[in-house]
Amino acid sequence: MSTTSIKQVAQHAGVSVGTVSNVLNRPEMVAASTRQRVQASIRELGFVRNESARALRSGRSRTVGLVVLDVANPFFTDVARGAEAVTDEQGSVVSLCNSGDDPERERRHLERLEEQRVQGLLITPVDTGSPRLDQLVERGMRVVLVDRRSGRDNRCSVAVDDVLGGRLAGSHLAEQGHRRIAFVGGPTSIRQVADRLDGVSRAAEEAGVALRVLETPSLTVNAGRAAGEAIAELPVSQRPTSVTCANDLLALGLLQEMTRRGLRVPQDVAIVGYDDIDYAAAAAVPLSSVRQPRELLGRIAAELLFEEINSPEDHEHRQVVFEPELAVRESSTHRRRRRSNG
Repeated sequence: MSTTSIKQVAQHAGVSVGTVSNVLNRPEMVAASTRQRVQASIRELGFVRNESARALRSGRSRTVGLVVLDVANPFFTDVARGAEAVTDEQGSVVSLCNSGDDPERERRHLERLEEQRVQGLLITPVDTGSPRLDQLVERGMRVVLVDRRSGRDNRCSVAVDDVLGGRLAGSHLAEQGHRRIAFVGGPTSIRQVADRLDGVSRAAEEAGVALRVLETPSLTVNAGRAAGEAIAELPVSQRPTSVTCANDLLALGLLQEMTRRGLRVPQDVAIVGYDDIDYAAAAAVPLSSVRQPRELLGRIAAELLFEEINSPEDHEHRQVVFEPELAVRESSTHRRRRRSNG
């Protein structure tokens, strides 16, 4: 495949190679008429800049790494959309990596991104306390945690108050008259899951209702179905009358299993999810869910990253925490309030 060189563009436009370089990299330095002539030559000759060569010269690419726990989860799709919007505005691109909640896989992604000299890193880490993140920062990598609190003053983070989110879900179910609430989610080693459980536990304790915890191996639809099976097989006198899940995928799986077994939602089992992904409102029984500003998380995280990239001397690391909201729908309402233990 033949390619047009920057030298050929310069000859075609009747300017120096340096002028073409300025048009590509610092267009404000070139007179408008000259810039237009060079851009016309670029279009006519089909010139495509060699970004790899530029990155080799500058020691830094125009790529931002984005490492998420699960690309199959629509929550992270929306986060990526927000981050990509800002990255595009900055003339860069996003390199999306899926750790699969696997520390070893995450390690490989981080090594490759560092080798590629990415501009910076947006990451939802498997472990926020991993020394690898501190090592990256010490070596000059700009790092922003997404949907995680940092716990460090050497990097920014953007997160949601998940304890509050859990309390919103638990309090809502208690207010609906439920005396037996279950929490479905896991593993609890994931900080968000632990925080959401903490919030539900506080709400249950304040309302004086029983809480059953079913820890799942993952945050997937299949794990939700399995939890639904376990709940449905409990004796009616012990079965929770309401369930709050650590995310919407679990809640959707649970809803599917309840429906398959002939249990009515919300009459027999009320359900509240978490994240408020698009599928939540579109479910067969519209799903109540704790709403997170998903795209905004990605956008603010990327803005913080580029603040540090563009003005490292003036940048101050910040820990941004959003408050979630509860979107109430049919899966947890239309139930007569009860105050008995039945």
